[in-house]
Amino acid sequence: MLSLFSGIGGLDLAAEWAGIETVMFCERDAACQSVLKKHWPNVPIVEDVKDVHGFPVDLICGGYPCQPFSQAGRKGGHNDERHLWPEMYRIIRESNPSWVVAENVANHVTIGLDAVIDDMERIGYACEAYLLPACAVAAPHKRERIFIIAHSPGVARNDGSAPERGICEAISEGTQQQTGGFRGAIGKFLGGATWIPEPRVARVVDGVSGRVDRVRQLGNAVVPQQAFPIFRAIKEISDRVL
Repeated sequence: MLSLFSGIGGLDLAAEWAGIETVMFCERDAACQSVLKKHWPNVPIVEDVKDVHGFPVDLICGGYPCQPFSQAGRKGGHNDERHLWPEMYRIIRESNPSWVVAENVANHVTIGLDAVIDDMERIGYACEAYLLPACAVAAPHKRERIFIIAHSPGVARNDGSAPERGICEAISEGTQQQTGGFRGAIGKFLGGATWIPEPRVARVVDGVSGRVDRVRQLGNAVVPQQAFPIFRAIKEISDRVL
């Protein structure tokens, strides 16, 4: 797997749990790089996504910057100078991986998601988008994220059919095994002792080394358990094809 906009490696940790190896990171933030180097010391890091070109991998993943789509931002979409989906799209075109997993904030559904899916379908990929809340994997907060899963025409199941149904079933089954199902998890979220907004950072963390960087990193990170059913589904389908 090639990891773009890697952050502190939330997606990569989920992929590792599923048996998928990350072979290169792309991350420019120095504090995030230090975390990646600590946990994946032998995986190279490229700082600038514009320096990444055609790369022979099975899977490309990335949580491209959310600021153009976030409710907390200006919602500029493709007009925002931080709109880096075109760079990820370029790398996908140059690399032609079997699978792509992209992640972003929930509001991407209303700003920009159609354009991303159109781009992928234009070059022959079949796409599915899933809106998954962190509470669906037993986290005590909602934290909805959109996950876009794309596969190339060369990916098929043993019976020759496309794997969309296999992905959907595997993601659903994996999530149910982790939490007892979306309904149970969301019901617990609505009726239990959970946070409606993103959880605040308590004052007791004052004095912790690198607190500002850590809070920012966690705020931008993907909950690994949220992405794990997706990577496990991809791994299972890929193993059946092989």
